[in-house]
Amino acid sequence: MTEYTSKQVRIRKPDTVIYQLLSRFDNFTPILQQQVEEWQATEDRCSFKAKGFPVRLKMADREPCKTIKVTGDELPFEFYFWIQLKSVAPDDTRMRLTVHAKLNAMMKMMLGKKLQNGLDAVADQIAAAFNSR
Repeated sequence: MTEYTSKQVRIRKPDTVIYQLLSRFDNFTPILQQQVEEWQATEDRCSFKAKGFPVRLKMADREPCKTIKVTGDELPFEFYFWIQLKSVAPDDTRMRLTVHAKLNAMMKMMLGKKLQNGLDAVADQIAAAFNSR
């Protein structure tokens, strides 16, 4: 497994607020149903099409206010996506995103830098969304 880790971002909210929103796929419906095709979600699973490619995800593990682990559900490759939260103060939570993916050498070369940049961008976007509320 190859690991990609985002930079750490600061969110000016309690870890409980962040965890409650990010630990349920159905909370993403208002945002993602307009961004991807065929969005469907329950608390523990979601499916959608991204550029015509079907994606199915499921919650693999949750540790309240600390870690959310997501994995593929019937995808042709193995990966895990982790959201890690650390409370520094009542309104100061640090977040880091990690992807563990089973990639062959060619895929690593093609996707490595894009995955790293994408993780950093997603971390920034999540932090910006919470910090603007």
